[in-house]
Amino acid sequence: MIRLSVNLNKIALIRNSRGGNEPSVTDFARIAIAAGAHGITVHPRPDQRHIRPSDVFELAGLIEETPGIEFNVEGNPFAGAEGTYPGFLYLVEESRPHQATLVPDAPGQLTSDHGFDLRRSGARLEPVVCRLKERGIRVSLFLDPDLEQIRLAREVGADRVELYTGPWAVAFPDPARREALFRCYEEAAQAAAEAGLGVNAGHDLNLHNLERFRALPHLLEVSIGHALTVDALRLGMARAVRAYLEVLAGGKAP
Repeated sequence: MIRLSVNLNKIALIRNSRGGNEPSVTDFARIAIAAGAHGITVHPRPDQRHIRPSDVFELAGLIEETPGIEFNVEGNPFAGAEGTYPGFLYLVEESRPHQATLVPDAPGQLTSDHGFDLRRSGARLEPVVCRLKERGIRVSLFLDPDLEQIRLAREVGADRVELYTGPWAVAFPDPARREALFRCYEEAAQAAAEAGLGVNAGHDLNLHNLERFRALPHLLEVSIGHALTVDALRLGMARAVRAYLEVLAGGKAP
């Protein structure tokens, strides 16, 4: 079974556009969980344009009370304290999520658009990975489907990789490009499995391109936020979550 982790960044973005606490990130987490989501993902950035530090701790408390549901906190591990942002590692170590997904996003970057180059950053990441694992936190690295990067991820000590699927979403309308790229993801997933790494995936996955991508071998978890939030505007949050679960289980998009 491929697990669905619902990314709530866009719910927080809507809230922050008006101030206050509506829509409530925690309330929408409850809706997603009640609809069958296996986990919740957030990506707290230093500019706090969507997820706030307080959201991380409130969600950690909610999930602590919800057995079987995983909490995934993703972000740049080198983002330090800035204003009221206490630093990414502080948030992770204090909230103790089940998984930390480390992402190489730069300050002010609109969204994650590439994986780590571990030839350059591996030595700097290794002690961070070790530090988080010592605290019982599973560590996933955000990577492009590149075989060398997969090999280096194992050397850095990661538990999993999250394959960046932005290029998949771009290629999807073109059947030839789509299938050629899918073979690259297959090779990366197989290499990860052979290296003892779990395989996650995320970025721009939606109900339609997920129907093909769910066939990726060894895929454990997908993290979906923007497209699911867009679908929630049309279907409602609970129905949107159930639609993604249906596709992951082998069904068709509504």
